[in-house]
Amino acid sequence: MASKIAPPERIGFIGLGNMGGPMARRLAGAGYKLAVYDASPEAVERFAKETPCETPGSPAELGKACRVVITMLPDGYIVRDVLLGDNGATSGLAKDSILIDMSSSSPVGTRETAAELAKRGFPLIDAPVSGGVRKAIDGTLAIMAGGDSELIEACRDLLSTMGKVFVAGSSGCGHAMKSLNNFLSAVNLASAAEAVIAGQRFGLDPKVMIEILNASTGKNSATEHKYPAFILTRTFNSGFFMGLMAKDLRLALELAQSTHSPCTLLSDTKQLWEEGEKKYGFRSDSVEVVRYLEELAEND
Repeated sequence: MASKIAPPERIGFIGLGNMGGPMARRLAGAGYKLAVYDASPEAVERFAKETPCETPGSPAELGKACRVVITMLPDGYIVRDVLLGDNGATSGLAKDSILIDMSSSSPVGTRETAAELAKRGFPLIDAPVSGGVRKAIDGTLAIMAGGDSELIEACRDLLSTMGKVFVAGSSGCGHAMKSLNNFLSAVNLASAAEAVIAGQRFGLDPKVMIEILNASTGKNSATEHKYPAFILTRTFNSGFFMGLMAKDLRLALELAQSTHSPCTLLSDTKQLWEEGEKKYGFRSDSVEVVRYLEELAEND
């Protein structure tokens, strides 16, 4: 069985964005030594000002300094390049090292990447997260781990500094679970928005609607959290990009199609977020899809 990964083990962390930054800080706070890298030198500089860490100049240099490397990047293509590309992390890794991809990556692509890494002697755990920036900061993310069960157990304490670990299954199952979770999250928001818009146009107060829904069978994550926090307040600032949700929905659709599963609702939901991204841009907030639906109603 793989040896347990515990402080003060040096951890390589690649990707210091809205989620990666606070997740890496959780590791430092738990006593792990950190070596960090990001394509943006400014992101590395900001992180290093607040958190003790080493700042190697490339993924390869980071790999040489660590036997555990975590990636938290926009998609699986970038993960693959950072790990396997020229000057990638695996070019410097020792053979007993462990790779953990916490990005939202393609489940199908993850299995392909894991197979290629295995040929080079490197095991890959896919461990995407759910919960947003707030839970990344306080260490209460849901972590969906796929891969070798013994390796996941060896890394459980490490992962648990960032949230609650669920063993989803074999390679790719973590990323499969993440994409399907985000599909359900998106459907919850879209259905809540359509219901609230229809009710408001009939004469109902949206705030009253949300109160009633949360005491009734229509309650879901959107009515409980997103509507009160980001939509009724008109702030639209959940911290998750519209383009990333559209990407996750494409991954969920790829998964459904690869397994010959029903996907009519999934296809429609993906299209809705892609239309929102086209109108407002990749970096607009995911919950602005409600604004898009409101505008459709106004123009009807």
